[in-house]
Amino acid sequence: MATKTIQIVPTVLVHGGAGKIAEDAIPSKLGGVKMAAHIGYETLLSTGDVVSAVEEAVRSMEANGAFNAGYGSVLNWEGNIQMDAAIMNGSDLNAGCVSLITDILHPISLARCVMEKTRHTYLAGYDAMIFAAESNFTLLPEGALITNESKQALEDYKNSINGGITEFDGISIENGLTETFGSPGTVGAVAIDANGNVAAATSTGGLTGKMPGRVGDSPILGGGTYADNAAGSVSATGHGESIMRFNVASRILALVKYKGLTAPEATSKVLDEMRERFNQTAGVISIDHQGNLGIYFTSQHMPWAYQSNNGLHYGVTKNIITMEEIEVN
Repeated sequence: MATKTIQIVPTVLVHGGAGKIAEDAIPSKLGGVKMAAHIGYETLLSTGDVVSAVEEAVRSMEANGAFNAGYGSVLNWEGNIQMDAAIMNGSDLNAGCVSLITDILHPISLARCVMEKTRHTYLAGYDAMIFAAESNFTLLPEGALITNESKQALEDYKNSINGGITEFDGISIENGLTETFGSPGTVGAVAIDANGNVAAATSTGGLTGKMPGRVGDSPILGGGTYADNAAGSVSATGHGESIMRFNVASRILALVKYKGLTAPEATSKVLDEMRERFNQTAGVISIDHQGNLGIYFTSQHMPWAYQSNNGLHYGVTKNIITMEEIEVN
């Protein structure tokens, strides 16, 4: 019997964060994910490299103030930005992760630099910033990434707690952390080429009002980000503590690899289970090793877009998908 050959369509799929988005913020977020998917796809075609494709897609969103990554990242309790990012190559399981990054527009590129220029996988905090400076990353003036929107979100968050307290109470405040204050906007990308090579990348500013030093799920391999040619690639967004504790990315790819589920089947199953277990919402984009796309979220909104040879598809609410024909350069 002849073996059926699977034709994989090169694709770049991105998300712009799961949560509740104000109606007037939706157009800018949709525009941002559409542009990111297009940039990532053109990068994939021009370079043939899935890692470069997801990096460039995420860089596009890090530079866009509509998202909670890079410029526009939310503020911690002290009013400072501390960003996380991760990137992973599914062909060799090489990865780079960074946390507590400040004053750099593109943490995702710093994560890639960790992956390719060091013998380590994860750098964080002050020493990660030293490495960034030594690697010729542009260090921006302090506060250059802060927007008026992120300042207002922190003020609103503090005012919502006990009538507006001024000191951090780690237990009571931490238990109330959500993405309600400030529009959600963690960004991520997954990609696959015609040979089945996959990659994933995720970048975030975290949660408004988070405790200084808090690290979310985005840079955690198997939590918010993972890629393996044997199964697929995943980028997650949503309640970071729950995503980490439930190992969302690992669970999805395990169902693909060991149970034979497709990306959409595995993604919906894991996120529904997470919501049942923790009563918290999340969103995921995924591509399995056969090129099937998973786009699923238990939150009210998640802007997403993907581009392949049959055009640009995008959406922000459940069950509503729009398609545009895009001319590729």
